[in-house]
Amino acid sequence: MAIHVVLVHPEIHWNTGNAGRTCLAAGATLHLVEPLGFSLEEKQVKRAGLDYWEHVDLRVWKDWGAFEQALPSLGEPYFFSTRAVTRLWDAPLGEPRDVVLIFGRETGGLPQDLHDRYRDRFVGMPILSPLVRSLNLSTSVGIAVYEVLRQQRR
Repeated sequence: MAIHVVLVHPEIHWNTGNAGRTCLAAGATLHLVEPLGFSLEEKQVKRAGLDYWEHVDLRVWKDWGAFEQALPSLGEPYFFSTRAVTRLWDAPLGEPRDVVLIFGRETGGLPQDLHDRYRDRFVGMPILSPLVRSLNLSTSVGIAVYEVLRQQRR
């Protein structure tokens, strides 16, 4: 069962590097949907992923439309948002199939049209403090990927 992590328009190289390291550790593929807020050639991206970056299974997509065409062949999509009603723990990530974990950009999340079109595929993580607006992107990726592994008992 494959795990795909998708970052749609990521803005911060450190988050992308850390997400790449998590993907490598878990045997997941990292998909980046352009435009990116940085160059993949920047030293900071490689430094954030440390010496692991060259080993990350990385796919870059020119835009959401190109990625969305391939989405049905990748697996069951789960979109992450602080506005989601369904909690990550309640998503059936342990079922024997490939999963696609989709995250939006750090400053704005996923576009409203995706919320509208994929409403029933959105999941969120509990944030218990009213002082916290959202979790860091790479932290969220780590939680989600390891919840898939936990549910699948890998």
